[in-house]
Amino acid sequence: MRPVHSFDRKVEDAKPSKSDINWVIMDYLVSEGYPGAAEKFAQETNICTPTDMDSIRERVRIRNAIHAGRIEEAVEMINEVDSEILDENHHLHFDLLQLHIIEMIRAIINKPGGFQVSEFKPVLEAATHQLAPRAPTDQKYQQAVDRTMSLMVFPVEKMPPEIKELLDLKLREKVANNVNRYILEKRGERSEAKIFNLVRARAWAEAQAREAKVDLPPNLPIGLDGDATAQVAGDVMVQ
Repeated sequence: MRPVHSFDRKVEDAKPSKSDINWVIMDYLVSEGYPGAAEKFAQETNICTPTDMDSIRERVRIRNAIHAGRIEEAVEMINEVDSEILDENHHLHFDLLQLHIIEMIRAIINKPGGFQVSEFKPVLEAATHQLAPRAPTDQKYQQAVDRTMSLMVFPVEKMPPEIKELLDLKLREKVANNVNRYILEKRGERSEAKIFNLVRARAWAEAQAREAKVDLPPNLPIGLDGDATAQVAGDVMVQ
């Protein structure tokens, strides 16, 4: 633990109230789609339960479907939530279509005992009807189509990194997050939890202070990574 700095006392004087912290936590749970945790947190902290729990659960079902690779199911649910979403956001629609093709390829190349090249026929048909028509409208689309189709050319162990990364499950998470944000925007809500803005603002303020040679401790962890050193004066319990 580092020695106490004069800045630490200023932090203590400006410490937010428990109600403010609870609001930020609840905002995160609602925005990111954790209805069960939001209800439990509301009970434990005696704050109001969000009234739009059904809409949160809709977003959770869509997110879970994308995380599981069930893209067609996710698209159907998105259209049920708002039939205009994919018509209005062409990039989001393309990302979902591309991910659907990737999941089709993943299912084939991961088959136990290997696969036959002929099994790629449905993939080619889907790509021809869903991805190919969009390729001429944007160079990024064309590049994405080319990379996606390359998944059928290389054995997994010989795929170039820029091709193999399409099989990284983080792509599902990225697309799911983009879908969640756009649904929130369509409903007139913030597209991301308030805590992300607060973290960015905090990082900006520290950078400005250091540039101005303000006397600060050499290290100011935000305290969101579970590091035991994140809290100078001990752990903070939010009740």
